Amino acid sequence: QLQLVESGGGLVQPGGSLRLSCAASGFTLENYVIGWFRQEAPGKEREGVSCTSRSDGSQYYAEYVKGRFTISRDNSKNTVYLQMNGLKPEDTGVYYCAAAEKILSHAPPCLLGGVYRWGEGTQVTVSS
Repeated sequence: QLQLVESGGGLVQPGGSLRLSCAASGFTLENYVIGWFRQEAPGKEREGVSCTSRSDGSQYYAEYVKGRFTISRDNSKNTVYLQMNGLKPEDTGVYYCAAAEKILSHAPPCLLGGVYRWGEGTQVTVSS
């Protein structure tokens, strides 16, 4: 079965950290662009948070997470991570990962083309 599964979300206080995982089964993440997206509330659009290319491992971030979030790959585990530090209440939302063929644009951040799979999402809540 071809799927992406996110994990690692939860409730954290402002200033705290979480590490999200995006694990693939049935296909190899190394062969795809991987993006992380946040959906603030049901019915709102998913917005790009971070993405990484498949060729040279270049990393891209939305302005509001630069310096706080880090995307990384562990090809041995077929998993991509999003390390989130210095979390703020406005980071709250459901975080999704996606595997795609290419990055079309960085405005908006991580506009992907040829999306192959989306995960089901993991909830992140930043609150005191």
